[in-house]
Amino acid sequence: MGTAFAIIDIPRTLADTAYGTLKRDILDFRLAPGDRFTETEIADRLQVSRTPVREALFRLEREGYLEVRQRNGWLVKPLDFNTLDHFYELRSVLEAAAVQALCVSASATGRQRALRPLADLWLVDESERSSDCERLADLDERFHIDLVAAAGNPEIARVHRAATERLRIVHRLAFTVPERIGKVYEEHAATLEAALAGDAPRAMALLHVHIQGSQAAAREITLHRLHAARGARAA
Repeated sequence: MGTAFAIIDIPRTLADTAYGTLKRDILDFRLAPGDRFTETEIADRLQVSRTPVREALFRLEREGYLEVRQRNGWLVKPLDFNTLDHFYELRSVLEAAAVQALCVSASATGRQRALRPLADLWLVDESERSSDCERLADLDERFHIDLVAAAGNPEIARVHRAATERLRIVHRLAFTVPERIGKVYEEHAATLEAALAGDAPRAMALLHVHIQGSQAAAREITLHRLHAARGARAA
């Protein structure tokens, strides 16, 4: 009985491993928009059979990262800025709702408690700021996710997290520009100060400006820059 269950579990484990590896490859630009590959190529690289690879690829297709081509060919979906705009706008709405709820419903003490982890990261002296663009991209993503989570609505947090993940590929590329570092610290610090003071209109306005800035930066990203970032990461 135990052996039978072990056999059943093995393909699922291999498929999950393949899925995780391929998703990281896409998000870290090792598989860039427009890249084509086959199941056989992936199976050989991961040293597994094509069955778990195929399961992982179809899972990534359902999530919108890949397109299936003839026979066993696959394509990393090109960037669709209309779709990206939709996710930026969705994030803006959800984050505004979270900040509104936090400012209106929570006491000053409650806001301090909910936002303290973020304040410890972003309300810091300039000498304490991270200069690592990759780390800052991760911290910026966490800022938005944790800000929404602090409002205490699990459903909004779930939808927001999914939207944030769909933007990750262009979000990370934007942080290859060092000038982004100081600006992000300043914008997040101002938003947190407004939220801690219970000033919902100001916090919402600052968030909107920040997200619009990220959206505009994404529009400027070219396939050349995407490949350059992938090459630098692989070096």
